Amino acid sequence: MPENKLIATRDSYGHALVELADAGCNDLVVLDADLSVSTKTCMFRDAYPERFFDCGIAEANMMGVAAGLSTCGYVPFVSSFAMFAAGRAYEQIRNTIGYPHLNVKIAATHGGLSVGEDGASHQCCEDFALMRSIPGMTVICPADDVEARAAVKAAYRHNGPVYLRLGRLAAPVIHDEMKYSFEIGKGEQLTDGFDIAVIANGLMVGETLKAAAVLKKQGIGVRVINMPTIKPLDDDLVLRAAHDCKRVMTVEEHSVIGGLGEAVCSLLSEQLPTPVRRIGVNDQFGHSAPAWEVLADFGLTADHITAAITDFIQK
Repeated sequence: MPENKLIATRDSYGHALVELADAGCNDLVVLDADLSVSTKTCMFRDAYPERFFDCGIAEANMMGVAAGLSTCGYVPFVSSFAMFAAGRAYEQIRNTIGYPHLNVKIAATHGGLSVGEDGASHQCCEDFALMRSIPGMTVICPADDVEARAAVKAAYRHNGPVYLRLGRLAAPVIHDEMKYSFEIGKGEQLTDGFDIAVIANGLMVGETLKAAAVLKKQGIGVRVINMPTIKPLDDDLVLRAAHDCKRVMTVEEHSVIGGLGEAVCSLLSEQLPTPVRRIGVNDQFGHSAPAWEVLADFGLTADHITAAITDFIQK
């Protein structure tokens, strides 16, 4: 993993939009809610200003505009912070996009605790739960630049509503662009191991890989699985990991309620009962501090993941 290369997936999003338009996707339009510099849709705005719409600080209205554009044959990508996209505009997403199953892509940046100093009001750790509950909604949280750009392009090709969570913090690039391919509904095994399977997504994939490298030196084999698509979940990959490793841990920058961990637990409880430990935000709000301090406070760093894996195995 080339850890010296760090790129925020929100930057990847901006680049991917331009790459799609450059490739001749003439039906692509982009909407933003007065945050284009932060969401990186400014890249698309500068390159294709006639296909960019700043809807102002009116996220709910923006969802309605996107819904209308989709009925006219366009493929709209709507962008804002996760708290405002998934949170403030939830009802419009549910009733105006989800219910009629319209072809709208919701790209939510600044998800999770790593918004840092912006504090609990902006640290959206409920978005997976909200979006998973909407029938027909695809939910994606890519781990790095390569995967994020591929996921944006896959979302464009997918017919139906998609929720993409993108990060503010720079994340290590773990994929080789020449070898990697993204498919909605598919995860990937990044390391081999039979002592425990750890399933992660987003920023937590890099931290889990660091933990696995430390534990490998101690003779503990950790099977790291990157699960970028939370809905639909890659059932076969999860079941195979549970069968082989007999223990499963999930790690996510999200509440343990309603997110990746709950999706994995729901599957295993019905099809292959397996001991599971969920690492995430435990039914509480975040707080304001530098991003990595907040993540450490909530046990979402490599050191904490290493300790949690060791404890789980010992017990």
